[in-house]
Amino acid sequence: MTATEKKILGLLKQNARLSNAEISTMLGITEQEAAAGIKALENEGIIIGYAAIVNEEKADDNAVTAIIELKVTPFKDRGFDDLAHTIMQYEEVDSVFLLSGANDLSITITGTSLRRVALFVSERLAVLDGVISTTTHFVLRRYKEKNHVFVEEHTDERSLVSP
Repeated sequence: MTATEKKILGLLKQNARLSNAEISTMLGITEQEAAAGIKALENEGIIIGYAAIVNEEKADDNAVTAIIELKVTPFKDRGFDDLAHTIMQYEEVDSVFLLSGANDLSITITGTSLRRVALFVSERLAVLDGVISTTTHFVLRRYKEKNHVFVEEHTDERSLVSP
């Protein structure tokens, strides 16, 4: 990756909606160079997609996000990959990560209710070959995700009272 591509990537991480013209102005390059840099990043598989970061609390107050940690027994000669590939096929699954530490896989899912998430875990994840145990954590509030702050700063409007 070139130095310009690294700079382009940094800008797109902050705001994927930047136009080639805006990137070119910010970096002092031509629009064609900006477009070529983005295309190279896409072709190299460095940029694999573009997505909106959504405040689910405002978009759908019934949405439930859960982080599920799995302890698994990896398959001989296939490791964790086959199980991770199976799990990532479920439409509820937003992300799957291989972890170090006490748990092996971390899965983030979005559901329409606590019950639906619980059923997904008990009926679809926990029964998979190789899954030893699951631990489910429900997201109660998002504060920051991918460098975007969700919580608006509130100022304390109470008056200071002194004797």
